[in-house]
Amino acid sequence: MGLTTEQINPLFLELFAAGIESSSATTEWTLTELLRNEEAMEKLRNELTEVIGKNTIRESNLPDLPYLEACVKEILRLHPPAPLFIPHRAVETCEVMGYTIPKDSQVLVNMWAIARDPIVWDDPLSFKPERFLKSGYDYKGINFEYVPFGSGRRMCPGAPLASRVIPLMVASLVHHFDWILPGNIKASEIDMNEIFDFTMLKKEPLCLIPEIRK
Repeated sequence: MGLTTEQINPLFLELFAAGIESSSATTEWTLTELLRNEEAMEKLRNELTEVIGKNTIRESNLPDLPYLEACVKEILRLHPPAPLFIPHRAVETCEVMGYTIPKDSQVLVNMWAIARDPIVWDDPLSFKPERFLKSGYDYKGINFEYVPFGSGRRMCPGAPLASRVIPLMVASLVHHFDWILPGNIKASEIDMNEIFDFTMLKKEPLCLIPEIRK
């Protein structure tokens, strides 16, 4: 038996809403961190120039842009769009790291804390894309210290889309525009405070002036 129109419409509404806000927030965080890290910005622009020249980036270019992928992976670690995963339920009483989890307990996985654990990550509060260049970490949820889209049967269905759309947006914005902060604001003075909704957003939206790169 198929789904009715009344069932399909809200399903697609939720899918589009979740994909739009999380993707835009991740792109905003990426531009912010790149502005604050001139060396990373220069490395990314050099890679884009070498691979695509003055052309428009296409999805087919993504496999040839490892530093771009590393930048996006690092942003998803440092500023995960969903810091708390969708609630899970313990189907049986179990023990995890010495803690007893009773049956039917609601479990919230804190990705934000896992991704900033100094035991797992070197200098976890710093933006360092290089850590992902040869790390072997991917988006499949196999390495539990890095699961920006979750893991298992309930991992985010939008992972394949986000892993393509976000790099394309970031690359287009970085490759074709110079971004200038208004007034006399320095990149180091950008407000980095977060505000938690379902998606982790910047408390103060990033305000920039674009100039076409020559």
